[in-house]
Amino acid sequence: MKKTHLLLALLTMSLTFGQDHQAILTSLDKEAERFANIALTIWDYAEMGYQEEKSSALLQETLAQEGFTIKRGVAGIPTAFIAEYNNGGPVIAILGEYDALPGLSQKAVDYKVSNGKRAGHACGHHLFGTASAAAAISLKNYVKKNKIKGTVRFYGCPAEEGGSGKVYMTRAGLFNDVDVALHWHAGSGNSANPRPALANKSAKFRFYGRSAHAAAAPQEGRSALDAVEAMNYMTNLMREHMDTSSRIHYVITRGGEAPNVVPDFAEVYYYSRHPKRNEVIKLFDRIVKAAEGAAMGTGTTMDYEMIGGTHDLLYVPSLQKRVHKNFQTIGGYDYNNEEMDFAKEISNTLGKPLNMEYVNGIEPYDINAKAGGSTDVGDVSYTVPTAGLRAATWVPGTPAHSWQAVAAGGTSIGSKGLMIAAKALTLTGMQLFDDPSIIEATKKEFLQIRGKDFQYIPLLGDREPALDYRN
Repeated sequence: MKKTHLLLALLTMSLTFGQDHQAILTSLDKEAERFANIALTIWDYAEMGYQEEKSSALLQETLAQEGFTIKRGVAGIPTAFIAEYNNGGPVIAILGEYDALPGLSQKAVDYKVSNGKRAGHACGHHLFGTASAAAAISLKNYVKKNKIKGTVRFYGCPAEEGGSGKVYMTRAGLFNDVDVALHWHAGSGNSANPRPALANKSAKFRFYGRSAHAAAAPQEGRSALDAVEAMNYMTNLMREHMDTSSRIHYVITRGGEAPNVVPDFAEVYYYSRHPKRNEVIKLFDRIVKAAEGAAMGTGTTMDYEMIGGTHDLLYVPSLQKRVHKNFQTIGGYDYNNEEMDFAKEISNTLGKPLNMEYVNGIEPYDINAKAGGSTDVGDVSYTVPTAGLRAATWVPGTPAHSWQAVAAGGTSIGSKGLMIAAKALTLTGMQLFDDPSIIEATKKEFLQIRGKDFQYIPLLGDREPALDYRN
């Protein structure tokens, strides 16, 4: 049965692309161990947004060794970079990320245990950056070998997790000459649906009061923490009166130092989200009003700092369908016995049955996929035609931002997902370079969907990169 499936897969590939394509994908397979080691090194670094010095440097070195020209510290961000192989012609961008999440330290085992670090790759960005670099290198090899007019550009994008790194890069005009952008993300299954993203505006609200002895002279105090709590209460009351697609999350980052001291400073960090960027602006403005009212009612003062802001995700149907078709051609992969044992234990911790359907294969194309989170890829997608996919790098059923995601990302399961993602991106890029008319048609379709008169306005305003937003 397995031989029959293999023969069918090989026949499908031969009908979809030629020997030159196959040779590039085969050479990529031969580098699987190398790229797995790079990804695992970044997994071990586990550097948070705007602090990814070693992770960024490793990817820069890898691409430089392959003949890419490196521009470091772009858009005023020390860990952001662009690696380019320029042979004229159309420009295909491949996006890469490499930031980890705070508080999710985890070893690569099937039970919860910290590895002693501050952060962990709970969103698989160590795989994201490495697979995208692998695809860029393979695509460069194809352009060079076949003397094709085309430019391959890898974008090293820091701080996707709340830092909006790509927004600053978009605002700086770094994507203005790009013809098509490709990306992917870690996931618990293989898919290339036009999955939307939620537009996002985030800020830290800071309240300033007056300290006093909480028992001896409470009347002299004005509690900044009271203001935070009043704001949170009013914002929670808003939930009854907002669109059901809206999302608001917050965490109190500073609340005082001792119970017997009236806090003269307190801070709360808010996210607001909605499927449409215009609506998230309105939602955020209501949150600001709640903050102003809280300050007025508690006799404190307030200011806020924009931390992040991302657009929703715009997709071009013909380009996204091409990525989906190519991912189907590449196909999924099988777990070995050790991986299956690991997956069963992880599934037990999740309380979910283990379903391997979309690890072995690819989800059907679905235009009704629902938005889950937010991504700064959204801003890129309003600047240039953009398409992406999700590869199975975690045990099926694993949610992002979980210790189970960190654990699987440090095993061969993550490395196998890395490789099929790299192949699908490479195949798509080769097809686009083969026929520039596809690129031109994609760009026309993009302009029709976005609108020719669209003006890009970043939702985080004109602030400088928030390099200390984790502090």
